Amino acid sequence: MELRDARALRALAHPTRLKLVGLLRMRGPMTATQAARELGETPQRCTFHLGQLAKYGLVEEAGGGRGRERPWRATASSTSWPNVMRGQEAAAASQLLEGVVAEQHFEELMAWVDHKLEEPEEWQQAAQLNDALVYLTADELAELGRRVWSLLERYEERNERPELRPDGSRPVAFLNLAFPRIRRGRAAPEAVDEAGPATPVQPRTADDSEPGPPAEPEAAGG
Repeated sequence: MELRDARALRALAHPTRLKLVGLLRMRGPMTATQAARELGETPQRCTFHLGQLAKYGLVEEAGGGRGRERPWRATASSTSWPNVMRGQEAAAASQLLEGVVAEQHFEELMAWVDHKLEEPEEWQQAAQLNDALVYLTADELAELGRRVWSLLERYEERNERPELRPDGSRPVAFLNLAFPRIRRGRAAPEAVDEAGPATPVQPRTADDSEPGPPAEPEAAGG
């Protein structure tokens, strides 16, 4: 699924919603109560976030159940959005989503680092935390990305068909990060489109803010 609508991008740009979508993709249909147990959230919050995701077609009801016991499923095996968004609002929303995605990748990486010594030696040996500095043109960087990503294609079917997973296989996070280094002490070039420079947007709007306690009544004036 490719996202281009700013509202859909903002809807997904929430840590709990990203985790919900990932959980449903990996584990299959789940109720809000089951998802809450996995994520350490409350069923109420998961129900709310699933409803917001459903508004933009990212999840859907799987059928059966009632209320918070209704199972939900992801509508796609992956989500993408253009690297360059057209329009000020969409560009700002995609930047917001990329920031949340990067934070979650960092959390998962640090969880591995923190627990690495508890893992079997074969997995410690196989895990990778490498980096390299190379001088490339924009076209070369794009081609490198296509070639690296093509190496994963032979394993993609295992996501949808568990019977193809060999004994001993585990879910592995493969992070594909490649970007030009920003010179220290110098502002990055500002992305400007026909609508002008991108401006920050809030991750939540009036229709997707989380439910909270009722507001306290104002004190009467004296």
